[in-house]
Amino acid sequence: MTKHDAARRAFLVRAAVGAGAVAGAGLIPDAHAQLERHEQSGAAAPAHQHSSGAEHGAFFNHDDAATMAAFTERLMPGGPDKPGAGEAGVLNYIDLALSGAYADLQDFYRRGLAQLDAYCRKTHNGPFQRLSPEQQDEVIAALDEGKATGFTWPTAQDFFNTIRTHTMEGMFADPLYGGNKDFAGWRLVGFPGAQAMFTPIDLQSKQAFTRAPMVGLQTVASAPIRKG
Repeated sequence: MTKHDAARRAFLVRAAVGAGAVAGAGLIPDAHAQLERHEQSGAAAPAHQHSSGAEHGAFFNHDDAATMAAFTERLMPGGPDKPGAGEAGVLNYIDLALSGAYADLQDFYRRGLAQLDAYCRKTHNGPFQRLSPEQQDEVIAALDEGKATGFTWPTAQDFFNTIRTHTMEGMFADPLYGGNKDFAGWRLVGFPGAQAMFTPIDLQSKQAFTRAPMVGLQTVASAPIRKG
């Protein structure tokens, strides 16, 4: 992992810690409502998982999924013992969100991805996912600085900021929403999740919390519901 990658990761981690390590609050009411419906029916709520590989997902087609996978990995690159966006399932999170709680952003993403593709082909003679990491970083910097041409709606900066926000949510929201696979994001920032108990030493410690198990809504949702 290059120094540039490390700096980008550090920025997102600091932002996540500043936000309490748990993003994606907009999805919580929808998820709670789903859990309540399953509880009332006596069935266990299913864990959500959609393909991020060759098959289509809940919203993205194959090409758009490949673009988003590459883009989010450049925003949150992995490294030795440090999960990146791909390992944490960020693409799956965004895909599911756009088919549910963020459905009002579907056209935003469609138009943004089409403009991104046109810009990459004009500037680098190829789609984003086929560019070198250095070229991808140049494109991302142009979006961030509002210098990428051909963007009308969404603007280049709005598109970049939205993907960055959703990447952070996919890294650090509860795994129930499709990202933060195996608590990768929480472990990265030392967020404890829900613990059965905290000891007095735990409560007084200022060090990152690392003890397993970490329990999220995903575990609760997939557990069988006992009937009284």
